[in-house]
Amino acid sequence: MKSLKYLFFLIAFSATLASCDSLLDLEPAQSISEELALENDANIKAVLVGAYDELGATNLFAGNTLRNSELLGANNEVQWVGTFNGPREIWNLNMIAENGDVQGLWVDCYQTINIANNVLAGLDVVNESDKAKVEGEALFIRAMVYFELVRFYAKPWVTGASNDQLGVPLVLTPTRAINDDSKVARASVNAVYAQIISDLNQAKSLLPESNSWRADSYAASAALARVYLQQGDFAKARDEASRVIASGRYSLMNDFADAFNRDSNSPEDIFSIQVTSQDGVNSMITFFAIPDFGGRDGDIDILDGHLSLYDPADERLSLFYEGNGAIRSGKWTNQFGNVALFRLAELYLIRAECNARLGTSVGDTPLNDYNKIHQRAGLPAASSVTVDDILYERRLELAHEGFKVHDLRRLKQSVQGQAFDADRTVFPIPGREINANPNLVQNPGY
Repeated sequence: MKSLKYLFFLIAFSATLASCDSLLDLEPAQSISEELALENDANIKAVLVGAYDELGATNLFAGNTLRNSELLGANNEVQWVGTFNGPREIWNLNMIAENGDVQGLWVDCYQTINIANNVLAGLDVVNESDKAKVEGEALFIRAMVYFELVRFYAKPWVTGASNDQLGVPLVLTPTRAINDDSKVARASVNAVYAQIISDLNQAKSLLPESNSWRADSYAASAALARVYLQQGDFAKARDEASRVIASGRYSLMNDFADAFNRDSNSPEDIFSIQVTSQDGVNSMITFFAIPDFGGRDGDIDILDGHLSLYDPADERLSLFYEGNGAIRSGKWTNQFGNVALFRLAELYLIRAECNARLGTSVGDTPLNDYNKIHQRAGLPAASSVTVDDILYERRLELAHEGFKVHDLRRLKQSVQGQAFDADRTVFPIPGREINANPNLVQNPGY
């Protein structure tokens, strides 16, 4: 992968993002035009690999988006003790518009979107035999990134409301020059979600059922299930989750601990960011682990407020460990382990929750789906289950994997003593973007 990604960097030099200032418009002597870089099938596919590489950037799905969700929704379950000020501001809900982590996520997101847009714009030269797959992968990547953008930089989706609050700029064509057209205003949250769902539904129809480490049709369904759940569209979330489960392509690991710290995807993994000792980074290790496992000094402590949630017999509790004077999450101890973005366990819990809310049993009963996860943790089977039981199980099963603040928001629960939609729980639009684009409106409170 590393040898291929340089081609998309050549495009990145000339196809600069709208957020860049004029100094970045200068074309380096070693760069080539985007027309040349996108002129044939092989080059388009190399650029697509570059899009995956950017998807796994530190600020994106290598781990920082997961980390940021846990810090924003800490609720006395985790605390930041590291020396970096950016994550500390996020944890304290005291961000400034110049926060480096906030800016880094925005820039990397739009860089990834621009690369995906370049692939989509160059489909005419892709071999007919796999054009659909290439298109589907680019759409999946774009949708994944927009979902993170709208969840971090906009007020949350509220089920039953118009959701016309400001979202993020929708850029659906390549940005290859900086002009007035590239200074895009923020679309509504409703419009951004509509685009995400459109992209993912197209991706689901275009992608094959198996696609090695890349996105496939079931990865698109898993993403749709998560998006629909965030919207409170329980029937659609249930059906997409059930499609993945019913495929039979994935299975829960017998031992909960075996689902983590893997050099390659497990049978439970639906889509993961690939990390090796030669390429990629797992930044969850950087911040959640100690030096023995490739981390820093242990920047994030797990507090009793979280540990006390577990039954003493729960095998998930035994995965935590003591290191550098505090408790750490044992989900992150392999420096070169993949970052799993979709696990089958999440899909069982989505289907269970949605069926329980709707009074249905599509695919299976809520009780059976719940017990698959509950018993895997070494706990006795339940004889009945409520929505609250399922949500509690989700809280334990998916802890420290990037779900925390997003679940708090969709359930309208307190975020560190603030309302679920409080101004300070939303990232500011980076100050440099506001300065460069007069059409952008800053979020309230910044």
